[in-house]
Amino acid sequence: MKKSFLGTLLLALVIVVPIPTMAAVEINVNISLPPSIVFAAPPDVIVIPDANDVYVDPDIAADLFFWNGWWWRLWEGRWYRSHYYDRSWRYYNDVPSFYFDVDPGWRGYYRDHNWYGHRWNYERIPNQQLQQNWKSWHNDQHWKKQGTWGVQSYQPRPQQQIQELRQQRQQQYQQRPEVQRQQQQKQPQVQQQQQQRQQQQKQQQQSKPQQGKPERGEGEK
Repeated sequence: MKKSFLGTLLLALVIVVPIPTMAAVEINVNISLPPSIVFAAPPDVIVIPDANDVYVDPDIAADLFFWNGWWWRLWEGRWYRSHYYDRSWRYYNDVPSFYFDVDPGWRGYYRDHNWYGHRWNYERIPNQQLQQNWKSWHNDQHWKKQGTWGVQSYQPRPQQQIQELRQQRQQQYQQRPEVQRQQQQKQPQVQQQQQQRQQQQKQQQQSKPQQGKPERGEGEK
């Protein structure tokens, strides 16, 4: 009776869960989540100059960004995101588009209150204020209209220079040892996924009924 029940349950899972979904779960099951960060209170953030509505927590060693309604975290060459700053992280299989607009030296500029030779009077934004206003700030282009992000006498970079910096930062990112390790580890997973897709396609083709002419019966001419 017990064996019969287990067999019925397994069959139901195979029917309900599509094969590609089961394969994806098998591939991603070994991806670990980043360790928790303990916060004494909800974090304040600052706005990164020369970026598109990118906020960052300057008080912790880890890179913790807020952008487009999500908290983003880079850990061991992999990206994770969550709607919460301290829990429920999920693996994000890409680099978020905002990241290459973030100046890698922002921590030093924050510490010195100096952004490329200009006094940086940044504003610390409490988490509650961020959650209440980030969407309206984005829709109204609040930081873009302000233009200086609190940097005195600062002129935003020309668009061509912004694109050149993005390409340069992208190349630097790809050269990081932890990023290269993750790419090397991902290659077998990608190959396995391709092989599984090919096997599934082959099985689907074999399961299709043969479309040929029906055999004639003895009484047919």
